[in-house]
Amino acid sequence: MSQAYDASAFEPPPDAEAFYAKSLELLGECGVPFLLSGTYAVCAYTGIVRPTKDLDVFCKAGDFPKILACFQAHGYRTEVEDERWIAKVFEGERFFDVIFAMSNGAAPVTDAWFEGNDTIEVYGAKAKITAPTELIVSKMFIQDRYRYDGADVAHVLLRQSDRIEWRRLMSYMEPHWEVLLIHLLNFRFIYPTERDKVPAWVMRELIERLTAQVTLPAARVKVCRGRLFSPRDYVIDITEWGFADVVGKGLEERHDPID
Repeated sequence: MSQAYDASAFEPPPDAEAFYAKSLELLGECGVPFLLSGTYAVCAYTGIVRPTKDLDVFCKAGDFPKILACFQAHGYRTEVEDERWIAKVFEGERFFDVIFAMSNGAAPVTDAWFEGNDTIEVYGAKAKITAPTELIVSKMFIQDRYRYDGADVAHVLLRQSDRIEWRRLMSYMEPHWEVLLIHLLNFRFIYPTERDKVPAWVMRELIERLTAQVTLPAARVKVCRGRLFSPRDYVIDITEWGFADVVGKGLEERHDPID
């Protein structure tokens, strides 16, 4: 499926727009599979337009060095910000992100992300975008005091429910099924007349898990999973309150989440 829209609606400065256009053209020439995500994908699937500061380019972990090498060969500066999930390509002060996993390690970009992708035209170039299922996964854990993507999740669920691969979504969220349930309950509250957009079997399965969990004894190891949502907001739980961490980030890191 191909979709086109006016990229000028994102209102980047002229020099930034030129950089994005050149970058997308070169990404196509590199021959490495990539996906455009973030605001561009949300706009394509929901029609919601908002300013954005950069490009979020998704690829598999094994492919991000190829993308960096390609841009280096064309005179761009590159940087591996964090081997676990993100690199950057620069031209002067302009840059775009090359993302190959979620920042909390919960979801690496795999071959499955490259199935059922739409193509959009943006800044004069064509690019595939993250499919609705994977777009939802990329946004479910962005929940901190400065950034919450729950509205994006709800809007994509509303506008693209018939295209979501529900069994695949359940598989992605298997270790973190409670997070999926939270977002689906949030959706049901926001759109009470649209509850049937989430298959009944999904809700039954998740509620059955919750029902079984209620009577289980507490785990022996005290764990705080809050840093899966926000590395900065749950530091005290790890440093002073005796909870084990599950994120593995340095306590002083201050990365902004993906757009």
